[in-house]
Amino acid sequence: MLRAGSACVALMLGSPLAGCAVGPDYGGPPGLALPAHWSSNAAPHRDAGTLDRWWLRLRDPLLNQLIEEAVAANPDVVKAKAAVREARATLQQTTAGLFPSVSGTASVTSNKTSAGTSSILVDSAPYSLQQANFDSSWELDLFGGTQRGIEASVRGAQSAEEDLRDSLVTLIGDVAAYYVDARGYQARIALAQRTSVSQRDTEKLTRSKYEAGSGNAVDLAKATAQAASTEANVPTYQAALAADIHRLGILLGRPPDGVVSLMARSAPVPAPRMPLPTGLPADLLTNRPDVASAERKLAQATAKIGAAEADRYPAVSLTGSVGTSALRVGDLAKYSSVSWSVGPSVTVPVFDAGKRLATVRIAEAQRDKAFATFHSALLTALEDVENALVSLSQERVRAAKLTEAAKNYREAAKLSRSLFETGSASFIDVLDAERSLYSAEDSLIQSKVSAAKDYISLAKALGGGWTDPVDVSTPIIVDSNTGPHFREEQK
Repeated sequence: MLRAGSACVALMLGSPLAGCAVGPDYGGPPGLALPAHWSSNAAPHRDAGTLDRWWLRLRDPLLNQLIEEAVAANPDVVKAKAAVREARATLQQTTAGLFPSVSGTASVTSNKTSAGTSSILVDSAPYSLQQANFDSSWELDLFGGTQRGIEASVRGAQSAEEDLRDSLVTLIGDVAAYYVDARGYQARIALAQRTSVSQRDTEKLTRSKYEAGSGNAVDLAKATAQAASTEANVPTYQAALAADIHRLGILLGRPPDGVVSLMARSAPVPAPRMPLPTGLPADLLTNRPDVASAERKLAQATAKIGAAEADRYPAVSLTGSVGTSALRVGDLAKYSSVSWSVGPSVTVPVFDAGKRLATVRIAEAQRDKAFATFHSALLTALEDVENALVSLSQERVRAAKLTEAAKNYREAAKLSRSLFETGSASFIDVLDAERSLYSAEDSLIQSKVSAAKDYISLAKALGGGWTDPVDVSTPIIVDSNTGPHFREEQK
């Protein structure tokens, strides 16, 4: 340890710009085997385009408006911005350790002395003593402990910036998903209401046949029950729709009913037409903010090992002070009243029962934990993308089949109703055709919602989010009257 210390001192004396550091140097995360391409692709390739503002591909102006407002007002984003400001202030605080600190004091004291014997007491005239002192200290960063601390703070600030980006990725995906879900429930409510009207017409036709003597009570009861069963779905869908709209309000930083008026008019379920650029699995290291943040935390933990290791080496400080005293203010600067001192001090850890070494071991263990967290985040990101790719691909196949089924059930329902009116088909055929048509159309709406949400999930899994600059410098609460003032009654 002493040999390394002597080398660092010699290096710094030989070149003032040279630096010496202890502990491991971070060279990136240990190599991890990543797949060459996604399992759904035959060969590695990069799609054209970027993930910038991917939600514009859903072609819904209201959704664009909601996302813009959410980015500006969501509480989680505000919290992430504050975390960035905190990390940057911590960096500034740590950097100050490279520079000397200087403090000054001044005082004025009134004095009076007296002297005498048992019979004589002599008092001197009172006088004022003016004093001024300046003290400075500077700890030389011989072994790079402060530099390692700055390194850790820089990486902590970078991690906080990635966390902010991650909160935006999550927020935008959530707003889009709840919006799509709400449009889906609106479509299902409209379908149930349309279908129930048709089923009530069938009930009226069955009742007319029953009253004319060509029908039976069983058919009438089944027709009435089917219409009522369809109508019973509407309150359930309306409750789910209200919950989605309320959640949208919260995501926008509004009260739960804050977007009710905006969502009052129904609109189609957003249907993306353009594919997302999936890129390569290795792109997740930079595109996924949660993965990038975990990697920066690993780098930060590595730097902290060096800071802990530097504490095991001697510490050298330069201290100095200048003091002056006089009976008059004008005499403070005179040489005869000035005293000064300057010199180095060395602190050498001799025995601490292994405390400093244990601190290094703790930092090394924390670095391993940070690596495990990074590895887990990367594996989760790979899984998210693979799952989203498969889900989106298969849901599109399912939607095509449901579209075909709904088309044929619609034709079957139309034909069976016409035959029933002329007495050429039984009521069971009509009942079954209408029930099957409603089920197919409702499943088709749900499939469209699922496909859109899978598209959103894929965009989130790939790390798509807000790319415009985000102002983090302005706090949400701006204090006033922070100087000296009389305190008001605390609330």
